[in-house]
Amino acid sequence: MKVAEIFHSMDYGNSPEATDMAMAWLAKHQEGRLFIAGKWQKAKGKTSIKTLNPATGEVLADIAKANEADVDAAVKAARKAFGKWSSLSGHIRARYLYALARHLQKHARLFAVLESLDNGKPIRESRDIDIPLVIRHFYYHAGWAQLSEQELSDYRPLGVCGQIIPWNFPLLMMAWKIAPALAMGNTVVLKPAEYSPLTALLFAQVCEEVALPAGVVNIITGDGETGEALVRHPDVDKLAFTGSTEVGKRIRELSAGSGKGLGLELGGKSPFIVFEDADLDSVVEGVVDAIWLNQGEVCCAGSRLLAQEGIAARLLAKLKSRMAKLRLGSPLDKSIDLGAIIAPIQRDKIAALVAQGIEEGASCYQPELRLPTQGQFYPPTLLYNVSPAAKVAQEEIFGPVLTMMSFRTPAEAVELANNSRYGLAASLWTDNINLALDIAAKLKVGVVWVNSTNMFDGSSGFGGYRESGFGREGGLEGLYDYLKPKWYQDPKTSLETQPQVTQPQATQPQVEALVENLSDPSIDRTAKLYIGGKQSRPDSGYSRAVLDPQGRLISHVPEGSRKDLRNAVEAAHKAHSWTSISGHQRAQVLYYLAENLEVRAPEWQKRLSLLTGQSAETSALEVELSLKRIFSYAAYADKFEGTIHQPPLRGAVLAIPEALGVMGIICPDERPLLSMFSLLLPAIALGNRIILIPSERYPLMATDLYQVLDTSDVPAGVINIVTGPSASLAKTLAEHLDVEALWSFRPELVSMVEKASVGNLKQVWAPLSLPNWADDKAASGRDYLRKASQIKNIWIPYGE
Repeated sequence: MKVAEIFHSMDYGNSPEATDMAMAWLAKHQEGRLFIAGKWQKAKGKTSIKTLNPATGEVLADIAKANEADVDAAVKAARKAFGKWSSLSGHIRARYLYALARHLQKHARLFAVLESLDNGKPIRESRDIDIPLVIRHFYYHAGWAQLSEQELSDYRPLGVCGQIIPWNFPLLMMAWKIAPALAMGNTVVLKPAEYSPLTALLFAQVCEEVALPAGVVNIITGDGETGEALVRHPDVDKLAFTGSTEVGKRIRELSAGSGKGLGLELGGKSPFIVFEDADLDSVVEGVVDAIWLNQGEVCCAGSRLLAQEGIAARLLAKLKSRMAKLRLGSPLDKSIDLGAIIAPIQRDKIAALVAQGIEEGASCYQPELRLPTQGQFYPPTLLYNVSPAAKVAQEEIFGPVLTMMSFRTPAEAVELANNSRYGLAASLWTDNINLALDIAAKLKVGVVWVNSTNMFDGSSGFGGYRESGFGREGGLEGLYDYLKPKWYQDPKTSLETQPQVTQPQATQPQVEALVENLSDPSIDRTAKLYIGGKQSRPDSGYSRAVLDPQGRLISHVPEGSRKDLRNAVEAAHKAHSWTSISGHQRAQVLYYLAENLEVRAPEWQKRLSLLTGQSAETSALEVELSLKRIFSYAAYADKFEGTIHQPPLRGAVLAIPEALGVMGIICPDERPLLSMFSLLLPAIALGNRIILIPSERYPLMATDLYQVLDTSDVPAGVINIVTGPSASLAKTLAEHLDVEALWSFRPELVSMVEKASVGNLKQVWAPLSLPNWADDKAASGRDYLRKASQIKNIWIPYGE
């Protein structure tokens, strides 16, 4: 071939990566074994799984399938190692993580080749993206291990972490999970995907090389049954899962009520938004990286292209031209762009969804590429003229398929982008930074890339909203998922045998004196619900009696119903302006609330003593602490700020805490006024709107709040109060698809609310152990603010 012809065709031939080292390693590891307690062990189960090369269909290795006994052995090994590992100094743990990073560097080529053989992704991506990021995560978290005693002294590790990773980024997902867990003093049982377990087993060998203490990292291979056994194991303290939304929901159900920490990084249908002032040539290359990286088998792939009408036709033409130049072939060829699909079942799913998209009216473009005759390959595909309601615009295809739609205005772009049950990531393309940041704040996603896509770093958290899961991986925000506050006491008894709450009893003269000081008993003191800034009668028409400690009637409160909660949720959604106002403005309202509460402090003290039977001094202290809490969160409202991450690139990452949205809060009976304010205040301080279910036993502490709210400029719908039976109201809130988060501080309801929340995977905080409400460190502060918010990471590259 002549040079001129080469420049015309850009065909330089094949550039294969040598596989000799990887094949030699595989030859030594043909007999599948598990890595438990620092040793390679035969699986107790006799079943094995063949892992195949997606590009050829050839068997790479037989992998052991761990059964329940194997899972139990791995968890016991991790539990045994936890005490010693967690008691090591942060410096010693940092040295181990540093050693892991260095050894990963030494074996970089072997890891890259093995990853491409096992997964089917191009060697360029394994070598130039995955491996450097894996190493970066271990270096970064070695630093946090070193600093943990100074910066995170109020926290302790969770314990044994069960981690389940997917087949699309096996090594990278492993690093995202193992590095922060070890840095914070936890031990790990990791199950790689059945399709791509090889690099996890190679990592186990690295753990041996650095002499990591036995049991700190355990690697067990297997299929879904193995993963379920790990999820169900009662001695696992934390579950971390990356994979499909359907499996994530199943894990939420299986772990409900167990007290296990849970982090879910699930599916996505990420928008790729292009405004008319964007550089279209850069956009086209961004699209290539967004959807055809790793053959589109990426949870955050920019699979929904939204183009402004003025440039949509030009962009479509440029995309078709660029797609025709993409190369598809052997993953070990350094000159190809797309490798092999992981398995026949996944390739068939992709083809079926594309066919359905065409049936629904989409136009389809696929370049004329020669597909290899062996293995699982699918061509890059563009579906345009797609309806926003089409299945291909709503469902995660998880393959090299891009859908294209158009919009006219920025507001319409936001509507289309948020028209999804997912909320993982988004990419914005515009030369107007003001527009980019404005749109970024309105997108309901966890990560936004400005004029870039698929950017990751150990310093910056990654994770989603909605059915893309909850929790973050990476950065300081990711570390908190592997820690618990020192005040939290792990329950040692079952919920049924936990001691019931009792209140100190008042003497008869005390009660009579307090009743005499209340308003005229002839006036009807039946409380009402408080919804949308107005008092309202319950839809059911029923009420329940509120009694004093001697069993005498004090008042009645409404029996809230499903319809009352529906009305409260609607009112909370209408109060969205509370979320968009500044922290300073919310602070002023909270200060005003404290001012008006203080005026009525004597009345609140009497009411507390009458209801609970506690002494006047104890009631006065509870009111004073409640006032202090209001002032604290008024102060935090404009000071719980984001941070700027500085990953190793020319740019910055804004990590901004955002409100969760509409929240349900189920209050306990303990310290009914103080606990209610301790939960309500951090949520509204950060802009959430609340449906409050007050103490079932002492609901008048909430119903007496109505007048204070009315006189404190709290906008209608920000706080909605529904009284009644906690269990049935909590279940309705947990099942409600328009409620985005739920806090339940009634331990007996934990299992029920976690299971009921699966429908939309709302974020649930339901601790089995309650704090001492009078302790400022345990019952207030940044932990509560973190739980009331979620971090959005906005990547802003800069430079010419």
